[in-house]
Amino acid sequence: MLKTGYVLDKRYQNHINPPGHPERSERIAALLDLMKNYKREGLVRVEPRPATVDELESTHDRQHIDRVAATAEKEHFVFDLDTHASSRSYETALLSTGGLLALIDSVMKGDIDNGFALVRPPGHHAERDRAMGFCLFNNVAVAARYLKNQYDLSRILIMDWDVHHGNGTQNSFYDDDSVLYVSTHEYPHYPGTGALDELGTKKGLGYTVNLPFPPGYGDEEYIEAFHRIVEPVARQFDPDFVLISAGFDGHELDPLSQIRLTTKGFSAMTGSLLSVARDHAGGRMAAVIEGGYHLDAMTESVACVLDRLGEQGRDEEPVGRGETCFAVSAVRNIQQQFWKL
Repeated sequence: MLKTGYVLDKRYQNHINPPGHPERSERIAALLDLMKNYKREGLVRVEPRPATVDELESTHDRQHIDRVAATAEKEHFVFDLDTHASSRSYETALLSTGGLLALIDSVMKGDIDNGFALVRPPGHHAERDRAMGFCLFNNVAVAARYLKNQYDLSRILIMDWDVHHGNGTQNSFYDDDSVLYVSTHEYPHYPGTGALDELGTKKGLGYTVNLPFPPGYGDEEYIEAFHRIVEPVARQFDPDFVLISAGFDGHELDPLSQIRLTTKGFSAMTGSLLSVARDHAGGRMAAVIEGGYHLDAMTESVACVLDRLGEQGRDEEPVGRGETCFAVSAVRNIQQQFWKL
């Protein structure tokens, strides 16, 4: 049984969105309730710490950081129609990013094998100079640069299975061949990015792999995509560390999408990436939660991922469709110019 760390803290409830907003404090309350009862050998809580401004500046303009910091003086601030801040949002966002960094430190020190940061606000839509899509700072992008700067790692894999494309993460590394960004997402859907022909640029050409899926896709199509594209590309990239933007808004019960994943799909995707981490990165892997707005679906999915993170990354036969669905086939055709598929 692998040793898995998790980050979760009641202070993540202090970021307050307007009434009726899907990204709400109750998400953390539900996860706190889950972890009161969740039992698994080898589970360790990791204490979060705030990210520093220097750490944020690896990914964000100082002007953007200062703009978010200034919201600490305001009861309510609106960045855009979807993205809001309250008086304690800045400190909560620092703790969100820093929680993932604390988890990474524990993995790199060997205190744990892998981990899951259960934090908010989420991050993958945040751009270098802009908060958007419920996100203030880009947790996973800061984490990737932290691994490069603090631990001198050369190749970071970011797998983003949130139902919404992680535009901020993609743009952070679009011309960078040291970070492989792979995204499965509903398309067309918010934020409108993540098309098949978004491949990276300059030396990063080919290191952005988008799998835009139509409404109605679920476990079988996702498992097939991991078997035929995600895992082969990841293994050729040979990562030193695996990061996961683990959104659960692709669950069939979630109100913000029409993707039809279940816990079976999330478990299979976790197992695939755990196997990659075992064989290429010394098992080093960390996930951070992004979306997931049906509370029961989110907590059940988190529990199944935590279950799977405890396993030794067993090899298993794919249980997808057995024949290439059209979206997977389209991605394979275009990616064959960069990867052996």
